[in-house]
Amino acid sequence: MSDSLSAFHWRPQPDAGAWVHEMVERVLDRLPEARALARRLHDEAAVRFADLVDTIRLAPAGAPARAAAQAGWVQRGRSGAWQVLENRHGLFPAVALGEALPAGQVAIDLKVEAVDDFLAAHRLDRAVQGQVGAARRWALLWQADNVAVGVLERHGWRGMDAGPTHDPATLEQVLEAFRARRRELGSDAAGFAEAGRLIDDAIAAVGRDRACELFFAAEREHWQARNRAAQAQKARQDALGIGWANHDHHTYRSSRENFVPLVALWEKLGFACRERFYAGREAGWGAQVMEQAQAGIVTFNDVDLAPDELFNDFAHQPLPPQPSLGTVGLWCALHGDSVLEAGMHHLECQFYFAALARQLVEQAGVGMMNPFTDLPYLRQAFTHGERWPVRPERIDVLLAGGQITAEQAERFRRDGAIGSHLENLERHDGFKGFNQQGVSEIIAETDPRRQGQAGRAG
Repeated sequence: MSDSLSAFHWRPQPDAGAWVHEMVERVLDRLPEARALARRLHDEAAVRFADLVDTIRLAPAGAPARAAAQAGWVQRGRSGAWQVLENRHGLFPAVALGEALPAGQVAIDLKVEAVDDFLAAHRLDRAVQGQVGAARRWALLWQADNVAVGVLERHGWRGMDAGPTHDPATLEQVLEAFRARRRELGSDAAGFAEAGRLIDDAIAAVGRDRACELFFAAEREHWQARNRAAQAQKARQDALGIGWANHDHHTYRSSRENFVPLVALWEKLGFACRERFYAGREAGWGAQVMEQAQAGIVTFNDVDLAPDELFNDFAHQPLPPQPSLGTVGLWCALHGDSVLEAGMHHLECQFYFAALARQLVEQAGVGMMNPFTDLPYLRQAFTHGERWPVRPERIDVLLAGGQITAEQAERFRRDGAIGSHLENLERHDGFKGFNQQGVSEIIAETDPRRQGQAGRAG
């Protein structure tokens, strides 16, 4: 068991980070249009150009390719005419080596949610490779002086070609089914059964990886509709044509009885378990990180957890009831589980940390809580929480069960309870992990029982 707990021990990778920075700066220095885009991303959305880099394309015999190998990139496989490399030690762009590229050329492809939206936002008339409905679509934006910048969208596909192509009407039908998913069906079991049925239908129609991408597009919409910080930031990013392309992970809160079904639902969509978290005896919660590599989606799944349960496979072994609710369990009891009634607790995206905090206050009146991580390679903070009304019957059950006091019940009836956040994150040197102590502190800070006044959001 000790091996499984330490299998994903992420560390900063300064050599790899420096190499990516060098490639990005080479392109920005030689392409004024790319430099202007990077400036707009910072000034108008607090998004870093480098965080949107999906692929760096190089000639295999050049010095940049040799430097990439020295910095940790190894072969993943071939995709058509391209040899694709990956760095498995951190969160880094893929490197694609192509014989057709001139020696020394550096080409960068930026990820966006939709190429057509990006081109329209920037009033660019460019040919798009890959028809509507393809798993990968790409357009060349600018090239000069042995550098180039392209823009691409991916839908559950890591290859360099267009990949599987589906009828747009079928894709829209799958997305609409997920958008319209019934989250309250009288019991949690019925809600999970409905979600599983829709996922099965989607996989049959468009394949597992495309179904996963569409499912989480609908999940972000559901969360965004209930979070004003998300609405403000999404509008800023849509104005630049990138959508939520900078998402880092999606956080779900689960009751103990529903945690194994939640993990099973994610595994149906192609997720695999990564690292586990345990916040300590006092905090009383744990988490299972899961990743769907083809769709490029990570979930952070929170649950109340006892100390000894960390050494069990709590992602697959049912958790028995506990006499009292921790922070995560109480949130679920107030709002419903994230995958059912409540929706996501938060979406975390990669930003210029300080710039986002400043811009959201100035442009949208949305403030940040104090940072819960402030390390050289990782910075994290929540926006002030979005208060949601709580259904009276949920409060009655908690009060009758002795899980909350009469004073807390009255406060929840009057003021509601914190429901969701947008999370501000800045990573350096490809650090792929999380700050366990910092996450523990913010979990405790956002416990609804600690929200003493109506105006306090975190």
